[in-house]
Amino acid sequence: MYNGLRFNSIEHIGVKVRRRYGRLLALYLIHCTLYITSCTDRTGEAAQFFLKGNVQLQKREYKEAIRYYTEAIAKKGNFADAYSNRGLAHYRNGELEAAQADLTKAIEVDAAFEPAYLNRADVFLATGQPTDALRDLQQIAKTYKDSTFYQTRLGEAYAGLNNAGQAQSAFDKAILLDPKNAEALTNRAALAFGQKRYADAQADLKQALAIDPNRAETLNNQALLLAQTGQFAQALPFVERALAQQPTQPYYRNNKGYLLLMLNRDADALPLIEDALRANNKNAWAHRNLGIYYLRRKQAAKALTSFQQAEQLDSSVDQLYAYIGKAHLALGHKPAACAAWQRGQQAGDEQVNDLLRTNCR
Repeated sequence: MYNGLRFNSIEHIGVKVRRRYGRLLALYLIHCTLYITSCTDRTGEAAQFFLKGNVQLQKREYKEAIRYYTEAIAKKGNFADAYSNRGLAHYRNGELEAAQADLTKAIEVDAAFEPAYLNRADVFLATGQPTDALRDLQQIAKTYKDSTFYQTRLGEAYAGLNNAGQAQSAFDKAILLDPKNAEALTNRAALAFGQKRYADAQADLKQALAIDPNRAETLNNQALLLAQTGQFAQALPFVERALAQQPTQPYYRNNKGYLLLMLNRDADALPLIEDALRANNKNAWAHRNLGIYYLRRKQAAKALTSFQQAEQLDSSVDQLYAYIGKAHLALGHKPAACAAWQRGQQAGDEQVNDLLRTNCR
């Protein structure tokens, strides 16, 4: 299909479930409001800067929030709340390395400061570090185990570690705690899709879209499900709606490129795929899609190079071995084509069976 189903890299047409910033912010600022009232030992100036930072954070003025939190830290160097909220502001501003550093500092200052562990787990998930995310989540399990938000994050961490059973349990619990958790429904649908339980995936996506019809990840996954059955024209509007929410999202752009290829709109597809590769040259699905473009343009040598790059990055990319074999066959390398299709058969690629029967008797 387009991009693969990986919870923590958005590489399958939509599961990175990223980013629920609004919910994270609400969760944390409740803590801060309660906490600051009992902190009479802090200098008045540090407290004032901290509160000004909170106001800017709520306004989504992240640079201003960071400035105020930095002033608060300058007045009080062991101000765990300020480090944690500055980390959240960095996170929301796309500065993930700085976010991780500040949240780690907050934990160093106060090892019992549980919201910082939850927020840092979110950063770890956003940067493809599910093992570290799981460690932080387990640290605070006793306090947060009955939180739908926490269980959703826990499911993401387990999914990132390819532990489908634990991921399923966490998403199930998140939805039990809050049946209107569209994010958990979207993630559970992605998990079902990866296990080829398409009816279950569709049921969850339908429910998620009824709750939140504009969630980009859900729209993207709905497109994936439609494309799975060859409904490319019907899938395209869903990806376009996802892009309306996140216009520069490289995985969605790559996914749209794939759909356009399948709809014989190669010239429109190429810039989108190239954009995706500029954003992340290690996106195996984009390399595969570029190979499809070259193969359709009868440039088999270039196609094979792209397919082989995809294979080096992620050999589980959908239909990859079918395309590798087609490129070899177009170059007159029939034995190599048959060998590629045999590898695909061993990997469970159903697309290669007819190719083997037709070409490799």
